[in-house]
Amino acid sequence: MPLRRLWTAAVTTLLAVVGLLLGPVHPAGASTGGTTLAAPDFKAPYPCGQKWTYSHHSGEVRRALDFVRADGGTTNGTPVLASATGTAYRHYEANGAGNYLSVEHGGGWRTYYFHLSAFSVADGAQVEQGQQIGTTGSTGNSTGPHIHYEQLYNGVGQDIRINGAALAYPGSYNQYFLTSDNGCGGAGTPFMTWGSGVRVRSDAHLSSPVVTTLAGPTSVRVLCQKQGDTVNAEGYTNNWWSKLRDQNGFISNIYIDNPAAQLPGVPLC
Repeated sequence: MPLRRLWTAAVTTLLAVVGLLLGPVHPAGASTGGTTLAAPDFKAPYPCGQKWTYSHHSGEVRRALDFVRADGGTTNGTPVLASATGTAYRHYEANGAGNYLSVEHGGGWRTYYFHLSAFSVADGAQVEQGQQIGTTGSTGNSTGPHIHYEQLYNGVGQDIRINGAALAYPGSYNQYFLTSDNGCGGAGTPFMTWGSGVRVRSDAHLSSPVVTTLAGPTSVRVLCQKQGDTVNAEGYTNNWWSKLRDQNGFISNIYIDNPAAQLPGVPLC
């Protein structure tokens, strides 16, 4: 056998042995055998502690869910939060999604947020999970304020999962509900309250049930804040409320020992 053929046969045998030892090689980050890469740990696209109901319209092109508030709060204008860390891109579609954002999460995963009344981040901005990226609205082809939300893998709509659990696909609202833990944070921001007999309510409304009462100045951890009913006390007026971690309810920012009406360094609910 000529020397060239002997060399070729030897190389072929060596490569075959290496292949057996190492197994098939795939590009980094590629899916194999049709297997979908693990999704990010997606969270609800709205603020911590809020309860929303959702539904699916059979005419949707992809596996979308539409969310509206079910906790007595107003859907329109509520902050829309990034479900996971990624890069946000702004879009507009007059006869469809209206103002909408796509957030690229890497590994082929993307989320959509349609019908926004306004954007809260620049085009191409890096966003963190729980960061406000827009406000809920009804722009484009929409019959009322809601969050149209999608999760896609390589451009294909997926059944939506929040905190790793698959959501149902009801045909109408008020059959299923989801309370958000997005943007809650761990410890919250420490503040002191002032006054005595301060009522902690289930929501930022004077008509909301009382959860507990702070007997006197109390050290509290504030998870987030939002606007609600206007409160007047000791010559002050304020419509901002703080969600307290340990009391699991809201108090007017009037009773937080800080001169700012809207607390610095505290995210929106």
